[in-house]
Amino acid sequence: MPSAPSKSLETFPNPQPERDYTIRIRVPEFTCLCPKTGQPDFAELMLEYVPEQKCVELKALKTYVWSYRDEGAFHEAVTNRILGDLVEATAPRFMRLTAEFNVRGGIYTTVVAEHRAADWQPPVPVTLP
Repeated sequence: MPSAPSKSLETFPNPQPERDYTIRIRVPEFTCLCPKTGQPDFAELMLEYVPEQKCVELKALKTYVWSYRDEGAFHEAVTNRILGDLVEATAPRFMRLTAEFNVRGGIYTTVVAEHRAADWQPPVPVTLP
């Protein structure tokens, strides 16, 4: 049976919950509609997160992103909504969503939204000589 758009975000257990590690997911084909004109907006989404107990399942993420194709949304609102839904589904230690929207009226827009769990501290970066 073919896939269909869905607002459902499935998860699976983090295979290494005792370790801080970063998952990076690039979604180059995000689309929604301009709420003023109804014309399509195109963006690349870059998701980075440090999971706690759950990770987002990729097919579910694909159908979730697809569900925005026919919805009108301001760039700032849709970026924060997606981040909020992902945080609600996975409860990560840290999550950042960067949405780079293509040109509209001669203007590019990039929106960066972040979530940090209250008790999480990022590890100190390792600097090699």
